[in-house]
Amino acid sequence: MDSCKIAVVGATGAVGQVFLEIAQQRNFPMDEIRLCASIRSVGKKIKYKSQEIEVELCTPELLQEVDFAFISASGDVSREFAPLAAKRGTVAIDDSSEFRMDADVPLVVPEVNAEDLENHKGIVAIPNCSTTPLVMVLNPLMKNSSVKRVVVDTFQSVTGTGAAALSEMKDQSQAVLNNSPVIVKEYPHQIAFNVLPHIEPFQENGYTREEMKMLYETQKILHDSNILVSATCVRVPVAVSHSEAIHIEFEQPVSPQEIKEILGKQAGIKIVDDPFSGVYPMPIDAAGGDDVLVGRIRKDISHPNGIALWVVCDNLRKGAALNAIQIAEEMMKREVVLKSNWRK
Repeated sequence: MDSCKIAVVGATGAVGQVFLEIAQQRNFPMDEIRLCASIRSVGKKIKYKSQEIEVELCTPELLQEVDFAFISASGDVSREFAPLAAKRGTVAIDDSSEFRMDADVPLVVPEVNAEDLENHKGIVAIPNCSTTPLVMVLNPLMKNSSVKRVVVDTFQSVTGTGAAALSEMKDQSQAVLNNSPVIVKEYPHQIAFNVLPHIEPFQENGYTREEMKMLYETQKILHDSNILVSATCVRVPVAVSHSEAIHIEFEQPVSPQEIKEILGKQAGIKIVDDPFSGVYPMPIDAAGGDDVLVGRIRKDISHPNGIALWVVCDNLRKGAALNAIQIAEEMMKREVVLKSNWRK
């Protein structure tokens, strides 16, 4: 399959806008693009390359006319439109958490488990933006030495919540600096000049839903129900890019140099590791880029088989929009877009 027709559902949102940027940068092969959003945005025009494309509502009829529906909106939108797309022979590539743990839905990071796309049934899910860099690091390392346990602390930017949260952080920052009242809406507490160890609701076990996602999604993507992941997810006042402090316990001792050599050969990963010269991954360096940046690679002094490292990636790009485009590219390459009785 050399070209396709697509719909972007949630085209006016933060991820939708980045999707259009990346599609243009990669010259994603398409014959037609339809941009969809809520009724509030219908009629708005968005520029893509030389075109001015009018935003429209997503309908069953529209889904019938495209090959891919890229959905980056609320879970309710995904729940409604992803199955509709699949029934019409259109592949829904979904950015929400709605279908991630569905046994019939592949949860895919192309650099890690692209072969899972062979068994799709019309819906493909994108992992949580904090899970993606974790599995990209773990996957090649597990092929060298079995991983027993992972402890990961995330430092997640406000655009992981959306454009409204970014605006709120900016407004709150200005208010604090001007000694004005701070308005709190998107988060339970002020985010400006603060950190919140609270992303998504708390569960009965004391972990948040975001933290449990990192366990369950990692196990599904890596096809390893024995790997243990304990996560603490923290929202930080950063515009773009999620950071993660990762501690990995291996079955056998592994040296930092081995880790550098293994990860340095992986597509989508860039080693940024010269701490004595002040060189290590930072959110401002990852923002706008496609690579997962890895640095601060060192022995974990608390465990003989442990390694500690620091990872940063752009949550809007590799954490969402780029991963979606790579999934579509991989599906076209593998010729698994059109299946059995799907539309031809």
